[in-house]
Amino acid sequence: MNVKPLKPPQANDDEAENAAPLRKLLPNLMTLVALAAGITAIQLAFDGQWDRAVIAIVIAAIMDALDGATARLLNAVSEFGAQLDSLSDFLAFGVAPALVLYAWVLQESGPIGWIAMMAYAAACALRLARFNVTQHQDVPKWKKEFFSGVPAPAGAGLALFPMILWLQFPHFFEQMASANFLVGIWILMVAALMVSRIPTWSTKQLHLPAKMTMPALAAAALMIAALVQAPWPTLSVMAATYMICIPLAVRHFLKLQKQHEDTEDLADLAIGAASYDDLDRKD
Repeated sequence: MNVKPLKPPQANDDEAENAAPLRKLLPNLMTLVALAAGITAIQLAFDGQWDRAVIAIVIAAIMDALDGATARLLNAVSEFGAQLDSLSDFLAFGVAPALVLYAWVLQESGPIGWIAMMAYAAACALRLARFNVTQHQDVPKWKKEFFSGVPAPAGAGLALFPMILWLQFPHFFEQMASANFLVGIWILMVAALMVSRIPTWSTKQLHLPAKMTMPALAAAALMIAALVQAPWPTLSVMAATYMICIPLAVRHFLKLQKQHEDTEDLADLAIGAASYDDLDRKD
C-alpha cells in the first residue's frame, strides 16, 4: 500500500499580507493613547484636578517612550507613524503643559504668564519641526548619542517641575503667591532649552550589555513602584537628575568633539543657530 507523504502546511500569502497592517497598528494605537492622555490633562486642569493632570502627562510620556521602541521591535516603523507621533508630541508635551500651567498659576502672573505659555508651545512646535526635517540627515555616529536640545517629553517634565513641587509643599507656595511670575520665567528658560541645539543624551542609542538586563528590569520595577507610591518626590528626583545631566552631556559632547576634531561651535548650538540649507534638506 502506497501512502503519499503529507505535505507541510503552507502559509497563506493573503493572510500574511493582511496580518502585517495589524502588527503596525499597535505603535500607532500607543501614540493615540499618548495624545488622548494629553487632551485629558487639559480637561482635568480646567476642573482644577492638578495632580491628575500631571499624571496624565506622565502617562503620555511613558506611552511616547514605548511606541517608538515597539515600532522598532515589531519592524513597524513607518512615515505615517512618525508624523502621527510628532503631532501627538506637540499636543501632549507642547499644548497640554502650556494650558495646564496657565490654568494653574500663569493666568495670575500678568503678561509674562501669557508670554511664557505662548513661547513654550511655540518652542515645542519649532523643535519638533526641526527634528522632522533633520532626522534623516547624515551625521557622525558619535553625534547620534545626543539629542539636539531638550526633547519634548523632558521639556514638559521640566516645565511642570514647579507644579510638582507645589503638590508636595502647597502651603509654602501659597506664601510665595506674589512671586508667581517666577514660574513664567522658569518656563521661558525651559522653552529656550527646547529650541536650542545644546546636546543632551539620547536614550535611543543606549545599549545595555546582556548581563545588565536583569538589573535594568529591577531598576525599572523599582522606579514604577516609586511612581505609584510616591509620585511627586519621584518625579522631583527625576527632574533634578535630568537637569544635572544636561551640563554633563555638554561636557561629554565637547570631549567627543575634540577626539573627532569636529569644528562645530558650541555657541551656535546654544542659540539654536542652523542654516536654512540644513533645514531644507530631508536626506
